[in-house]
Amino acid sequence: MDHTAPTPRTDTRSRVQKVALELFAEQGYEKTSLREIAERLGVTKAALYYHFKSKEDIVHSFTDDYFTELDALLDWARQQPPGDDNRREILDRYVGVVLAGSEVFRFLEQNRASVQAMEAGKERFARFRDRLTGLVEVLAGPQAPLRERVRATAAVLSVGATCMFYMQEVDDRDKLRAIVLEMATDLTS
Repeated sequence: MDHTAPTPRTDTRSRVQKVALELFAEQGYEKTSLREIAERLGVTKAALYYHFKSKEDIVHSFTDDYFTELDALLDWARQQPPGDDNRREILDRYVGVVLAGSEVFRFLEQNRASVQAMEAGKERFARFRDRLTGLVEVLAGPQAPLRERVRATAAVLSVGATCMFYMQEVDDRDKLRAIVLEMATDLTS
């Protein structure tokens, strides 16, 4: 009798996300079907439906996971006292979140029209903006003057853009992370 533990649902969920991203990158979002995702996973379409009812559900899961990470970062950051060391730590953690989600960011950018056309697509972009606004607030301070808010905004936006731009060009992610962190820290100092 086999006593191995079943694969956790979150593992299956992340496998579906990974395979979907691969197929979306290879064929494009519009040309990829749930059947193809199921075939690549080696499961039935019905088994895939257990986790995701549509491609749109898979895309929403990407953003939901990212929002969860950003929310955790913001919750932690809001509990920290102001100061240069904590600002640098907040930026370092944010760079880590962005680098970990680089494939998803690339997908979202390359398929912006499709994502915005989805039901609740525009609402998700608004939710993203709310979180970036929260990040700017913890970096600059709640009542910071315009100059400090603009500097913090430039740091946050440049982290995302720089990571996405250079991710495919670098072999050493740690080196990229250090450079991006240095640049973002300089912008907020």
